[in-house]
Amino acid sequence: MSGTTTARERRAADVPRQRHGAAAGANRWAVLVVLCVSLLLVALDATVLHVAVPAVTEDIRPGAIQLLWIVDAYPLVAASLLILFGTLGDRVGRRRILLLGYAIFAMASALAALGGDPRLLIAARALLGVGGAMIMPATLSILRQVFPDRRERAMAIGVWSAVAAVGAALGPLLGGFLLEHFWWGSVFLINIPLMAVCLPVGRWILPESTGDHNGPWDVLGALMAAFGLFGVVLAVKRTGGGEGLQAAMTLVPLAGGSLLLAAFVRRQQRREHPLIDLRMMRRPAFGTSVGCIVLAMLALVGLQLIAAQYLQLVLGLSPLETGLRMVPLTLAAVVGGLLGSRMLQWTGPRTMVALGFGLTAVAVLMLTFMGQHDRPWLLTGCFLLLGFGLENTLFGSYESMLSESPADRAGGAAAVGETSYQLGAGFGIALLGSVMNAVYAPALAHLPGVSSRASAAAGNSLGEAYEVAAQLGGPAGASLRSAARAAFVQGMHVTLVVSSVLLVAGALAALRLPRTMDCADRPAPGPAEPGSTPRIPQSRRPRAGAKSRS
Repeated sequence: MSGTTTARERRAADVPRQRHGAAAGANRWAVLVVLCVSLLLVALDATVLHVAVPAVTEDIRPGAIQLLWIVDAYPLVAASLLILFGTLGDRVGRRRILLLGYAIFAMASALAALGGDPRLLIAARALLGVGGAMIMPATLSILRQVFPDRRERAMAIGVWSAVAAVGAALGPLLGGFLLEHFWWGSVFLINIPLMAVCLPVGRWILPESTGDHNGPWDVLGALMAAFGLFGVVLAVKRTGGGEGLQAAMTLVPLAGGSLLLAAFVRRQQRREHPLIDLRMMRRPAFGTSVGCIVLAMLALVGLQLIAAQYLQLVLGLSPLETGLRMVPLTLAAVVGGLLGSRMLQWTGPRTMVALGFGLTAVAVLMLTFMGQHDRPWLLTGCFLLLGFGLENTLFGSYESMLSESPADRAGGAAAVGETSYQLGAGFGIALLGSVMNAVYAPALAHLPGVSSRASAAAGNSLGEAYEVAAQLGGPAGASLRSAARAAFVQGMHVTLVVSSVLLVAGALAALRLPRTMDCADRPAPGPAEPGSTPRIPQSRRPRAGAKSRS
């Protein structure tokens, strides 16, 4: 590229290098299809195991902490590595990182399907997290490049977010179907043929793009972020598993992770070319959107795991019936995603996200009327409201966050958004799981005819309580089974109330978002043409003395 200041150069600064321009132009909707298929697999794998938890528990008999790791290893490892791979994609090529993620995801899926030991299954799920961390920010950053117009991009994000909702909700349905006909490892095998198709198609149709290459990639900073996030998340997981904060295996990772994250923030603030431009967090649209994503996932993801256990173990539904009960949530989320672009233009980000939080909070509170007896119409209505409200929240937050970020930093911005999503999900499982256990386990501590050892085992989970009750038999077994069901429902109700409080907090936070959707493109940071005076909204004017990225 020449060093002269031209309109074409400013365009290149705003939309980073793309070595397959045709795919980014006329074929951009085909690119969207490939990105959505990629996202579908990643989202599906985050929830497909939920309905298989009872089968996994019965087959390989993991401990309580191991079971938490089997469920959480994938999203939490992914959360730890999103910044690393998102910013690396900006440097070496987003398509390259995406294709490598496909290959790792396929290999990890094969390993997980054969995981007959809890430790092997945990390792496979962690490797799936590595592949997912490569795929997730790449899909969103490539989408940012091939849809520079905000209205088209909003429509694309609507489809993208609807697919994410389909994947997350389709996971229990697909998992239930597979468990009806095969063993639990089959929930992972479905990834392999789809990834085998995505690899060659993605190599052919996806555009390669990178951000600016100013300065070296901060390897040390990326590792600090990864290990810092992992340490904090590990501490939260152990707390959710019943460990106290004073325990060494909880306190040490928490302290070490917090120090690493603090050092990472300090390092990024001092570097001329940081991995993550933390100044973006000061922009109301960007920082608030990130916070809303965290709160939404914090409040809801833990509930999905509890809901799967409630439907199977309390209401006695089969895995397939459990998945079918969640179909209304999926359909409502798809409708919300497809209508999201129009709603955003009609209502603006502030109203859309706040309304989404409000609808979701109402749905969660209505679920407290579910007890030990099935109420299918109530459950269906709540799931419809919940799916539509959650999709409005996530769509408005992601669209505002991505539109506020510079195009040449799309990978880093996408990594921040996906990290907030995964961290919210991981912390939500740990937090709501802790609330659930705090109510459930003490209720089984002193039951007539049940020893303290049997009560402690039953307090690990409702599925284990049923196993202990079957071993005891007689009146003691029946008493334990009844008490465990009642305790689980009571714990679920308390968890739902806590979740609704978090959702109300999210609605209040959303009031900081912009009132209207500003469709003016963010100008590329660089010197203006002589004699030109570009019109820049006050909220988006660069700070005095800001360095250009030409």
